[in-house]
Order: sequence, then structure tokens, then C-alpha cells
Amino acid sequence: MLLSAEAAVSAKPCLHAWMWKRLDTPGSEYGELHEHPTGWDLLGSVVLWEQGTPCLVEYAVSCDRAWLTREVRIALARSGARQQLHLRVDARQCWWRGDEEVTQFRGCTDVDLGFTPATNTLPIRRLSLAVGQGEDVVAAWVRMPDLALVVLPQRYTRLAESRYRYESNGGRFVAELDVDARGLVTHYPPAWTLAGE
Repeated sequence: MLLSAEAAVSAKPCLHAWMWKRLDTPGSEYGELHEHPTGWDLLGSVVLWEQGTPCLVEYAVSCDRAWLTREVRIALARSGARQQLHLRVDARQCWWRGDEEVTQFRGCTDVDLGFTPATNTLPIRRLSLAVGQGEDVVAAWVRMPDLALVVLPQRYTRLAESRYRYESNGGRFVAELDVDARGLVTHYPPAWTLAGE
């Protein structure tokens, strides 16, 4: 595995495991949700065809009990090249890459990994919207394929018990997401759908 055993494999019991299939380009993902006394972990391994090149991305996202992001680890393999990213978030919502603060992320509540629908679960669970309600958030977006760090304004609106409208960049991107009772995406057009669990 690309991530260290400590970062990639959780000793906590796995609550749920699933597989997503990419719809618009070759790709798939295996993911797991873990619960522990201080919060939640999302772990995944993603295989993608990105800009004409195969990629393997492994990630681990740790959240507190309120689903606020606390730590992110990513390892990317692309055409033999390796890249890693480690972010941590302190109690003041300051984001750190090593000893350097990522100042543009100050105050962001969620990480948004651009290669997986897993991180949509974080605001869905944290906001706990009633049907008809919507709320704006600002996410720390990790973009593919370069793992660039970008501030991304977003809006989530709960359309039905298991459906949300997701908007980013002031509505320049809009998608309707179907989710299960855990807040995990089951269908995210045009990119992802649940293949098995």
C-alpha cells in the first residue's frame, strides 16, 4: 500500500464497506467507514484514468464526533511517480501541512477530495439538514491530478430524505446526490454510482 500501515489501516472496527464505480471514465473505489470514541474515519483506495494516465490514490480522512475534518492523508501513484499529502486541522480550524499553515483554508470545516464522493458525507452528516433546508459551506478542496489545494465554496440542499443538491463555485457545478442512511453517496451523476456493499 502507498500509505503507511498506521495511516491506511485502522485498528477500529469497520462499520461499513462499499465499492463505487466511475461512470464517465474508467475507475472504481473501495471504501470503509470506521467509528471510534473520538470520531470517524473514512478510508479508500481509488483507481482512476486521469488525463490519459492510470492513477492509484489512497486516502484516510479522520473527523471528530461532529464530522469536522481533523486529519487527511493522501498517497498518489501516477505513471510511476509518487506524491503524498498530509493535512491536519487544529481546534481553531487552522489547517497545517507539516509545520506550515495553509492560511487560505483557515476556517474551512470540511475537506473535499476531488477524486472521491466519500467526503460529501462530511457536510451531509455534520449539517443534518431537514428536507427543504440548505446551507453554504467552504471546503478545503484537494484537486486532481496535482493534489493542488483550493478553497471551494459549496452549498448543500436537502431535496428529499435521501437526496441532496450539491452546488460549488457559485452554482457553476450542480449535481443531485442520492445517499444512504449513513450519508454515503449511492449515486453522484455524472461521475459515480454504488457498485456493491
